[in-house]
Amino acid sequence: MPADSEKPLRVAIAGFALESVSFLPGAASIADFEAVTYRGDGLTDGLRGSQSPGGGFIDVLDAERVEIVPLTYADLGAGGNASDEAFVHFRDEICAGLADVRDGIDGVALFLHGAMTTPTRTDPEQEFMQAVRDILGPDLPVMVASDLHGNIDARFGDLADGLFGYHYSPHTDMDETGRRAARALVRMLRGDVSPVMAIRKPDVMLPSIFTATSIPPLSDIVAEGFAWERDHDAIVDVSIFCGFAYADVPQVGFSVVVVADGDQALADRAAESLADKIWTIREDLLHEDMVSGLPDGVARAIDLSRTASRPIVLLEHADRMNDSTHILHEITKYPGPRIMVPYLWDAAAAEKAIAAGEGAEITLPVGGWSSDRAGSPVTLTGRIVYAGDKSYRGTGKMWNGYEIRLGPAAVIDTGDVVVSIVSRYVFAIDLDPFTQFGYDIDDFDIVLLRSKTHFRAVYEDIAEEIIVVDTPDWGPADLTTLPYRNARAGLFPLDR
Repeated sequence: MPADSEKPLRVAIAGFALESVSFLPGAASIADFEAVTYRGDGLTDGLRGSQSPGGGFIDVLDAERVEIVPLTYADLGAGGNASDEAFVHFRDEICAGLADVRDGIDGVALFLHGAMTTPTRTDPEQEFMQAVRDILGPDLPVMVASDLHGNIDARFGDLADGLFGYHYSPHTDMDETGRRAARALVRMLRGDVSPVMAIRKPDVMLPSIFTATSIPPLSDIVAEGFAWERDHDAIVDVSIFCGFAYADVPQVGFSVVVVADGDQALADRAAESLADKIWTIREDLLHEDMVSGLPDGVARAIDLSRTASRPIVLLEHADRMNDSTHILHEITKYPGPRIMVPYLWDAAAAEKAIAAGEGAEITLPVGGWSSDRAGSPVTLTGRIVYAGDKSYRGTGKMWNGYEIRLGPAAVIDTGDVVVSIVSRYVFAIDLDPFTQFGYDIDDFDIVLLRSKTHFRAVYEDIAEEIIVVDTPDWGPADLTTLPYRNARAGLFPLDR
């Protein structure tokens, strides 16, 4: 129902997000989430102008003169499970906030990643949404923005009025996705649209390394989704969710979500057509020729670096926690090239380096600690060129305006290798890891990254060549090497 035209609209904003590799040991605690949480006015102050879904919500609501009711927003990015305690804590906090303001708001804009797990929950976000609905009732509009890598259950449409996923990976449209959701919410509140939703799930999942949306034929599927929007006025939005293969859950894999204005049959037809196309081209979506083995990939990078005019990027894509050491062990066998390894996650090593102090010479084992697949620690001997707590505002194509909190951090220079060691797992996907510590990427022959697709937004234009190396960590290109227990039968490529 449209809101009273004489009364200014009021919309609550909240978010709770984590992309979970459910196979990893350990779980993110309440304290881990608290380190990235915004509340109340701190939410609007912290996210306004950022390239986040929350920033997109705020952009539209500000422009439409809608009063924002900021609640709690915690986006931990990527990692392992959320602890059950953390999930319950933030679910209950956001629901309590909604209960407090329920009678004074017209709608809710919510950010959920779509691929969170806990040690005992395979779909906590569905549970989260049910709790939200229990508080709000069936009629108060709720629009949800989610990550392209969300594992979406087909029943999600019973709980949200609209679901909007990132169109692109790299996720250069996170803020625009928030704007899409907020625009639809405002239009609904003003009586301009009556959203209905269709969700279809082809039995296909992909390793993250193959979900770059600029690469055919995935790029063709995304374009076809845009064509449905362009050619049918009643289609409000089409999202192609690639899913997150490293969450062992029944709903893992692709989803197609179509939001239409009152035309359920059209939404169903569009979703079914796109889902059928994904199934048809499933073999072509696996680009196994893009991936090199460990010794061959490193040897090629070393060889190319001798004559390259620009840096070579080595991508350790299977590393899910930024502490894998497989390539670092291999590449240190080759003295000579100048190598940068940004944002290796090892809080204990960072604290030891800080205790030694800038300028000190140190011998320090680093990395290889998050799981038995991360490799063994690498011993570095070098000079500490930075030691201290590090935070900054991001400047890249994805994280512009974000507050990046590395925590206690250190940079060690061995002569051949420069390693920045951080206390929070943050992916190096832009040039900030260089410039924030006084380096230029052109100072290096080889850059060792641990991203999946997001680095491409910057590094495709910078690198002489990108070499993707498969290692035996928890994010491999070959999904059949993972010990799935909950993935549904018939899922490609497990049942190929």
